Amino acid sequence: MNIAFIGLGNMGAPMARNLIKAGHQLNLFDLNQSVLAELAQLGGRIAASPKAAAEGAELVITMLPAAAHVRSVWLGEDGVLAGIARGVPAVDCSTIDPQTARDVAAAAAKQGVAMADAPVSGGTGGAQAGTLTFMVGAGTELFAALQPVLAQMGRNIVHCGEVGTGQIAKICNNLLLGISMIGVSEAMALGDALGIDTKVLAGIINSSTGRCWSSDTYNPWPGVIETAPAARGYTGGFGAELMLKDLGLATEAARQAHQPVVLGAVAQQLYQAMSQRGEGGKDFSAIVNSYRKPQ
Repeated sequence: MNIAFIGLGNMGAPMARNLIKAGHQLNLFDLNQSVLAELAQLGGRIAASPKAAAEGAELVITMLPAAAHVRSVWLGEDGVLAGIARGVPAVDCSTIDPQTARDVAAAAAKQGVAMADAPVSGGTGGAQAGTLTFMVGAGTELFAALQPVLAQMGRNIVHCGEVGTGQIAKICNNLLLGISMIGVSEAMALGDALGIDTKVLAGIINSSTGRCWSSDTYNPWPGVIETAPAARGYTGGFGAELMLKDLGLATEAARQAHQPVVLGAVAQQLYQAMSQRGEGGKDFSAIVNSYRKPQ
């Protein structure tokens, strides 16, 4: 299949790489020339603009940092909608607010293009391994058309409902993730301050009612889980600035819906403080350093 793939950052590049490995011909666009050159060596074709990438494509996929980028790439003068043919399916895998997803999909529909939102979970490791979870907001026919291609980049392809519901699922999940990581951080720091071995404490939590992904897979305390970012100085993984962005999306969506998210708002403030300390580039689990005693 001839696929336009636009947005080749930490998530998009490995996703595109997996599609090339699966035998698809990719038309690629990104501002990063080095990643374009790398993917071109694998067989991808470099396009001069989103419009050029979309011309002749049988499917368009975008993976972009924020809502402003999505609007620009899709709706701009040299954007996707200026080049895509009528009837070509499209999917945006960025994590943005639900309303932007609906607005861009509505603009696409006016040109006869069915568009889905499909944000992902699984991090850069999942993107590289092809084990991502896709949360797809789309009509039934479009979901069926997209599923085989998404399955070449992910393990779990979930139909959440109509367009926009993928974003709702993503921001609700990450709202809970941000809160749970803070809870685990507080518990681990308290245990350490009171004198229990942190590996023993983590083992008890992970076999008791406090167990959660933030504790048993991604524990923020150094030395507890060898594969967690805490074991490598909080490098790699899911950046704190990205968590802050997602918490901002969740709290803004909650404001629009008049829905209280008290713990979400507190979590947003804690990650904002982390960012102001210059730690926004670290993995989000480094929030534990807000609680640890000075070393």
